[in-house]
Amino acid sequence: MRWWKAVGLAGAAGVVATGVVVVRAERRRRAYTPDEVREQLHERFAQATAAAATAAPPAPEAGGFRARLRRLFRR
Repeated sequence: MRWWKAVGLAGAAGVVATGVVVVRAERRRRAYTPDEVREQLHERFAQATAAAATAAPPAPEAGGFRARLRRLFRR
């Protein structure tokens, strides 16, 4: 068997394997009903807002606008 035939067969096998992976992922994605997807999104949103609410607010910068300008031009 010539080397280019082996390379061609390996390429074809790679394309087939990729197709199988894509089809499986699509089947899993479509297995959810719209209500299940909506519930998951609501849960994620609630978790994100709770995490944002518990996070400490950033400390105010000392010096205000002029200090920021000085630091900017110092660089």
